[in-house]
Amino acid sequence: MESEMRSIGEMARDSGLSVSALRFYDGTGVLVPAWVDPVSGYRWYGPEQFEEAQLLARLRRAGMPLADIRLVLAGWSGSDTDLVRKLLQAHLLRLELGLSDARDEFFTIRALLECRENPMTSLRTTTVRSAVAAPELAAALDAVRFAASTDPELPMLGGVLFDIEGDELRVVATDRYRMAVAQAGTTGYGGPRVQVIVPSPLADAMRALLSDDASVQLTVDGDRVALDTGGRQAAGQCHDQDFPDYRRLVRLPAGRRALVDVPAFREAVETGPVRASEVREQDGVSCDLIVLKVAADGVVTVCEDGDDDQDHVAVNREFLLHALAAGARNQLVLEFGAPTAPLAIRRTDTEDTYSILMPVRLEN
Repeated sequence: MESEMRSIGEMARDSGLSVSALRFYDGTGVLVPAWVDPVSGYRWYGPEQFEEAQLLARLRRAGMPLADIRLVLAGWSGSDTDLVRKLLQAHLLRLELGLSDARDEFFTIRALLECRENPMTSLRTTTVRSAVAAPELAAALDAVRFAASTDPELPMLGGVLFDIEGDELRVVATDRYRMAVAQAGTTGYGGPRVQVIVPSPLADAMRALLSDDASVQLTVDGDRVALDTGGRQAAGQCHDQDFPDYRRLVRLPAGRRALVDVPAFREAVETGPVRASEVREQDGVSCDLIVLKVAADGVVTVCEDGDDDQDHVAVNREFLLHALAAGARNQLVLEFGAPTAPLAIRRTDTEDTYSILMPVRLEN
């Protein structure tokens, strides 16, 4: 029997539905396996269920409500497909109306933006000349560079924000799904806040100059930024767009903090069970997910496949590994809020250098 059937893993691989989603649809009665091993509880699907699984995956990606999906599947193999056509048409109409409403709202928002005074434009008219310790700036760039976006449609995120205020320099990078913030001290300026977005290639060129313990000169003049080390310079134009207000984005509610041993935790993340992202929330690309849980004693572990408690947090495994490497410490603090809240990765020696990762939904 099993040779003619697909295991749950094979069905997940071939249909586009994750293993956890298949379990969910079994539990809700939408797609019940043809046979369940009475000893192991393992699910098996018949050949005729493959087409249903593919259809279910397509309807889910189109955002059809679960109640309607149930009716579509029930009527799919029947001779009278009128109900199926009406359900598809009704959902398409909902999508079109929703898109129309969204366009109206975005039009209003854009009009409001055009009417607002942009404070960052006036800030860029201030000339900044300040000294920064090369090791501090190097560490700050190393801590955030991994989070810079590579999406050409969002050039304002394709670099590192230099946020200078008084004698502090904060560097920030984000690609929407993760954000990293670090800080370095400056001297010689002490003026009002100035923000510039340094394109990633220029930020990398600056980092390459920071090879010793000397102080370097950072200059911002309008839309041009330069880093001088005495005999060498990296300079260029800044992005002319505005960076989002990262200070609002990092105001996270207090959560549970857990101290992790980075080498051991990294090994657990690299070798632990992963889930295939079914929702494709991150730049339209599926990704390997790691599901984390915090025990009562504060120990963070990688969940086994099938351990789908609603309090667990799923994150992009690659992004988590990048954040652990950027933390550059043998011990880091992981801060968990609600399952839908960002996961924060913090250093133990400072509150000014940290990264946050957006959680990923395992299923609707």
